[in-house]
Amino acid sequence: MNKGALIRKFNKQAAMYERNSRQRYIGRWRQRLLQDVSGQVLEIAVGAGANLPFYRRDKVELTAVDFSPEMLSRARQFAVELGIQATFLEHDIETLELPERSFDCVVSTLSLCGYEDPLEVLRRMNRWAKPGGRIYLLEHGISANRLVGFAQHLANPAARRISGCHLNRDILRIVKDSPLKVLRSERYWNGIVHLIWAQAT
Repeated sequence: MNKGALIRKFNKQAAMYERNSRQRYIGRWRQRLLQDVSGQVLEIAVGAGANLPFYRRDKVELTAVDFSPEMLSRARQFAVELGIQATFLEHDIETLELPERSFDCVVSTLSLCGYEDPLEVLRRMNRWAKPGGRIYLLEHGISANRLVGFAQHLANPAARRISGCHLNRDILRIVKDSPLKVLRSERYWNGIVHLIWAQAT
């Protein structure tokens, strides 16, 4: 799916993403992942702002990026309601240029499934974070259960056409192959969902 078509698709889905954000979709995992986030924070693929309720507004200065203007509009309004100071940038993460070594923390949730080259996106995160800065990832990938994983492989072509999402990526292996140092990881839902705490090098 080309990038323009993908942006149009996310624009159309913005209302649904906003409902999920306000209803604290998978909030238990988001809260577990983000409870220690502080300082200058970069969130990539912010969507409609599902992570915003889990940031401590007195501890975070947020820069949030997404390529969908509709998503950003909803995230911006949600941030105002929550009292979170944030700068919002409309840009494609895969071509985004930011000052290197600028952020204490980089956050990505449910976005690595969509990039053409997720490893390059992780390299970018590593460059944008300060040395020793923390990287927080909540992602989905291939199940640890063989039968579920087989079903994901079968469904992957349709998922890519419909949503631009890859269902069968080995997320933990991709992160370990990146410059990031994995500090801790947890898996849920038959190993499909990953919570990963990493460090920039």
